[in-house]
Amino acid sequence: MEKPNPCLTCGACCAFYRVAFYWAEADDGHGSVPAHLTEKLDHNRRAMKGTNQPQPRCVALEGEIGSCVRCVAYGQRPSVCRELKFSWEDGQPSKQCDKARQAWGLPPLEPIFDLLPRLVNQNGLLD
Repeated sequence: MEKPNPCLTCGACCAFYRVAFYWAEADDGHGSVPAHLTEKLDHNRRAMKGTNQPQPRCVALEGEIGSCVRCVAYGQRPSVCRELKFSWEDGQPSKQCDKARQAWGLPPLEPIFDLLPRLVNQNGLLD
């Protein structure tokens, strides 16, 4: 059984951090990030639209923070998004995840996400 992804009920990082990356990650360069969802920061960098604001929110984020969200560019998201780990995804807390969740009034994630596969029995039920 695959671990549940807490990002699908969160979205805090997408509405807290500026998402800046090398310009060539966009699809009008050599990459796959939809260029129409980005804006130029400088000669070498772009940002996802909406994230270079005092109160950032990525234009690719749909839904309500802390409830149900999705990224409309998930399969084409920039490397900085792919590299950000949610807390306990790799068995360690994530300061970035915890900080964004706190800013939105959400509690930090617990290590239960790392333990779930061991707690689920053959019928998919928690033991």
